[in-house]
Amino acid sequence: MKKQEAIILFHSMHPNFFEQEYIQSLSEEWTFDEMFLRLDEFDMSKYEKSLDASITFGFFEGNREELLEVVEQVDSDWIKFFIGEDRAFCAYLDGKVVSFCHIQNMGTYSINGQTLKIGGPGCVGTLPKYRDKGIGLMMVKKVTQILKEEGYDYSYIHFTYVAQWYAKLGYETVLKWTKNGIL
Repeated sequence: MKKQEAIILFHSMHPNFFEQEYIQSLSEEWTFDEMFLRLDEFDMSKYEKSLDASITFGFFEGNREELLEVVEQVDSDWIKFFIGEDRAFCAYLDGKVVSFCHIQNMGTYSINGQTLKIGGPGCVGTLPKYRDKGIGLMMVKKVTQILKEEGYDYSYIHFTYVAQWYAKLGYETVLKWTKNGIL
């Protein structure tokens, strides 16, 4: 995706984004990335990691309060994103959630006459004692494959400061921004 197309798409998906109070409260020094991955180019073998055999993955089907407790341990501001209809996908260790994200349907957009169905993992988090083991990235890999199988054209990572982490799966930065706008 070309930068100009990405800018148009960003403003379509996030109108008045830079006017939001939360965005305006961010530090001047912080830079964030917007990332895309064309799902017809996604390669499941791009990232491999051996995990403990007791780690499993799947859609969250338990008590929503349990999930919200885990989300709160990672980022309490994200709780609002896990209440409602979004699908949560998790990594489990012995049946307990250790990593989570929600699978977003971000909509269908027309860019240069092409209609694009866009989805993505959002609010990706892992409990601190389980980080740096590859669990979270394996979870995002599985979500990316789910989006591909569901017929999405692009997977989109919005508002991240860990672009190098997502790049391991093939995601590419299309825009960088600060609280003052797109760079």
